[in-house]
Amino acid sequence: MKTTIIKGRVYTGRGFAEAVAFKDGLVTETGSFEQLKRLHGDAEVMDFGQCSVLPGFIDSHLHMYNLGVSLRSVQLHGANSIAECIERGKKYIKDYNPPKNTVISGRGWNDDYFLDERRMLTRRDLDLISTEYPIVFTRACGHALTANTRAIELAGVTKDTPQPDGGQFEIGEDGLPNGIFKENASAYIKKIIKEPDLTETKAILKAAMDNASSWGITSVQTNDLHENNYSLIWQAYESLANEGKATVRAYQQCNFTTIEGYKKFLSEGFSFGMGSDMNKIGPLKLFIDGSLGARTALMRNEYSDMPGTYGIRCLTDLQLDEFVKTAVENNMQVIVHAIGDGGIEAVLDSYDRLLPEGNPLRCGIVHCQITDLPLLKRFAQKNVYALVQPIFLHYDMHIAADRVGEELASSSYAFGTMDALGIKNSYGTDCPVEALNTMDNLYCAVTRKDLKGFPQSGWLPQEAVGLEKAIEHYTQSGAENSFEENKKGLLLPGYFADIAVLNRDIFSCTPDEIKGIKVMATILGGKTVYRA
Repeated sequence: MKTTIIKGRVYTGRGFAEAVAFKDGLVTETGSFEQLKRLHGDAEVMDFGQCSVLPGFIDSHLHMYNLGVSLRSVQLHGANSIAECIERGKKYIKDYNPPKNTVISGRGWNDDYFLDERRMLTRRDLDLISTEYPIVFTRACGHALTANTRAIELAGVTKDTPQPDGGQFEIGEDGLPNGIFKENASAYIKKIIKEPDLTETKAILKAAMDNASSWGITSVQTNDLHENNYSLIWQAYESLANEGKATVRAYQQCNFTTIEGYKKFLSEGFSFGMGSDMNKIGPLKLFIDGSLGARTALMRNEYSDMPGTYGIRCLTDLQLDEFVKTAVENNMQVIVHAIGDGGIEAVLDSYDRLLPEGNPLRCGIVHCQITDLPLLKRFAQKNVYALVQPIFLHYDMHIAADRVGEELASSSYAFGTMDALGIKNSYGTDCPVEALNTMDNLYCAVTRKDLKGFPQSGWLPQEAVGLEKAIEHYTQSGAENSFEENKKGLLLPGYFADIAVLNRDIFSCTPDEIKGIKVMATILGGKTVYRA
């Protein structure tokens, strides 16, 4: 294969160069364009002028399969009212005319954005869309959903159905389920959604991969393998990789809710690191709590705007410890979803009890939103990794103080403090909770503003992160999560030629201009997988 040279403002992750050369999927040299041209006179040249050329982005936590599904569902992100959600549902049915009894799925509604009524959707709202089709609309956070009457009937849920451990479905004033299902209770409704076959699963994942490529993302750490589908999802990823159709590298975050299911997974031969550079088994993924928006994140003190509510705990100490102990005994990394300070404390306590000194398995906590300084110091002392989402600032800065109080909010989303304490932290989007937009994510980390530019000086501006450091967390830090820091995350000789090309020089623009930058091209292993 002939050498390719990219000319531009190349940021290697260790400094700047005028050009980068690669061959057979790996970077061979960086330096001046003339120097590389002399070395490789017959090289193919891709000249991007003074546009930024960066290591490909690594999203440290998202849900690729759910992204692919959402691309084919009712789009509810940005809906400003309950009425708008209803109209979008009606339009979807009118436009696509799906067969009767097809479950109509939607995702992205957020009651904090509703201008008509600040409340969650209920079954009666969705019944206004249709009483013939079962309808399931998932909140943006993914920790609550609403089902219409038809969907609840198909699921067989009644007022007498027992409330599940680690979840809750609400009962309305009429004594019947009102359609709102939170955390583990969502499983009652999700069981009516037909599982796709292998062909359809591959199509769903391919759509998600193409979307990721358009944002300059070359690797994802994705929570797609679950207790009820891991064989199918793994087979789909493997098939796409073997067929040469995968456009991102996948590190699988494997979610289990029962210890029996996890032990069965291990007994079937799935092991940490199993796979290839394109698709690999990563950590055991657990949930200790829910989301701040849905008030299901586990708090040590009651919610300021809902006294008596502390969130929902999804695993007991005993259950959590059994999972972590089993993983460590099988040499498997662990990451745990924890948003509230109570949830984070519970996970750190378990890690203190069970992780070896120095945390050689690089176990971590996903989200880490509501913190105080003592909690953050515990991350540093135990070397616990933090997988965070700066894009969450766009929404959460407007609700955090209402939910948890001014004092606790002021020490939360503390990305600058994490760096100051030496906490290993990496950036992601939790897509489809938020879009995969890499530039918006960097913008929020650097400016501490929402996407409308508010507040002018940034929210808790002392927690802002410099651009080079933010890019490091979006590239090198993600590679470290997956024990691949010696092969990706940098544009240096011997590293994968995984590259994102922007349409301008990100280092010469103002911080406020970052969110307007676009991705021109994405290269994976030396192969162009996206061009604008």
